[in-house]
Amino acid sequence: QVKLVESGGGVVQPGTSLRLSCTASGCDTNWDVMGWFRQAPGKERELVAVISWSGASQFYSESVKGRFTISRDNAKNTMYLQMNSLKPEDTAAYFCADGPALRSGVTTEMREFTAWGQGTQVTVSS
Repeated sequence: QVKLVESGGGVVQPGTSLRLSCTASGCDTNWDVMGWFRQAPGKERELVAVISWSGASQFYSESVKGRFTISRDNAKNTMYLQMNSLKPEDTAAYFCADGPALRSGVTTEMREFTAWGQGTQVTVSS
């Protein structure tokens, strides 16, 4: 059973950057689609970005496209989310998730992500 642990959250000012990390253990996730999701208070969990097993394919929500970058280092069993130009509306708990093993491409269906971390809080406030 895969265990996912997020880190890197914090309180930052608008316009600054943060990098989140997600480290996997317990199972080999190197062939899996992985993703970042977030949930703000009173709102549903939403997709932020997903990445294919090789890193060659990525998908971003419109709200973060051009500001956030998802990447992964399979040798370290770690996925990252570089967040630049942060806005107050980016405030949320951020979760990493493990998805299906796909030979190529990604999925954006949340139900296909079956293992989740406990989340790391990102607060963007002046």
